[in-house]
Amino acid sequence: MFVDECTVKLQAGDGGRGCVSFRREKYEPWGGPNGGDGGRGGDVVLLGDVNTNNLVDYKYQPHWRAERGEHGMGSDQHGKDGAPCVLRLPLGTVVTDLATGKVVAEVIHDGERIVLCKGGNGGWGNRHFKSPTNRAPRRANPGHPGEGGTYRLVLKSIADVGLVGFPNAGKSSLTNAITAARPKTAPYPFTTLHPQIGVIEFPEDLKQARRLLLADVPGLIEGASENRGLGHRFLRHIERCAVLLVLLDMAGADGRDPRDDYRHLLAELERYDPALLAKPRLVVANKMDLPEAAPRLKEFRRRYRSAEVIQISCQTGDGLARLKKELLKRVGALRRREKTSPRRSA
Repeated sequence: MFVDECTVKLQAGDGGRGCVSFRREKYEPWGGPNGGDGGRGGDVVLLGDVNTNNLVDYKYQPHWRAERGEHGMGSDQHGKDGAPCVLRLPLGTVVTDLATGKVVAEVIHDGERIVLCKGGNGGWGNRHFKSPTNRAPRRANPGHPGEGGTYRLVLKSIADVGLVGFPNAGKSSLTNAITAARPKTAPYPFTTLHPQIGVIEFPEDLKQARRLLLADVPGLIEGASENRGLGHRFLRHIERCAVLLVLLDMAGADGRDPRDDYRHLLAELERYDPALLAKPRLVVANKMDLPEAAPRLKEFRRRYRSAEVIQISCQTGDGLARLKKELLKRVGALRRREKTSPRRSA
């Protein structure tokens, strides 16, 4: 099961109580206070994990609590700190505090640790309250409560390439052909019910990046930005992609016109987030092995003269090597630009 949204209730550990205790040993009647401090409560920590790909672990276990700190004891023994509660989250998870509606954390990098809820400090034992005028204090502090709250986890996949297209255009077939992912393929629409993340591998001798991540978003339909069909739930998975691949059935096998499909796809992307149209975009003309595809491609180029089109056939494999090279070239150029561009100072 693929889960990319869920609500969790998190609670950091409370601090332990301080101890009221006095040193009592033979021949030392005035031993004085020796109450230890309480331990600190454990934190709730978010950990970015590249090996986690969805939020299913938190859908059916929405309550998470860190360990509380142990109470202080006599003989100056401090309580043990509570163990943290570590939540392993997929990269691209956005955390929103439901009480305020504000985004409080965002997990981007593998191994990144974010303390979301801090554990409470332990209370002082009575040895801290000794003074010349109060040599036998019978006072100790309670532990402080840990932070907590209810949060919304939303996964926005981090991928280099975002693949979008209408149902039955061949997205799953293309993902099968150029990555190691194996989504379901069948001759009917909506075979993909959740986003697929695949890795595009390249030969070792290339100097550029040797792998790219491809996000295959379930088929969009007209009105997807208005919560129609499946695609509206998954459009957020292409927000962070560097390059968009718009896959079109150039043969019009289902009686569709690729020119209208392209227009509708761009319109849905713009309605969802106008910034998506500013991303580098490639048009992939699929099913070019069919005789109907060539004349339709001429009509498409005539209407959209500025669109960059790469012709492929997932059935025969034609054009796939060129497509992979073009993707590597474009993503590599964007990465180099990001490294060389000056960073703005805060």
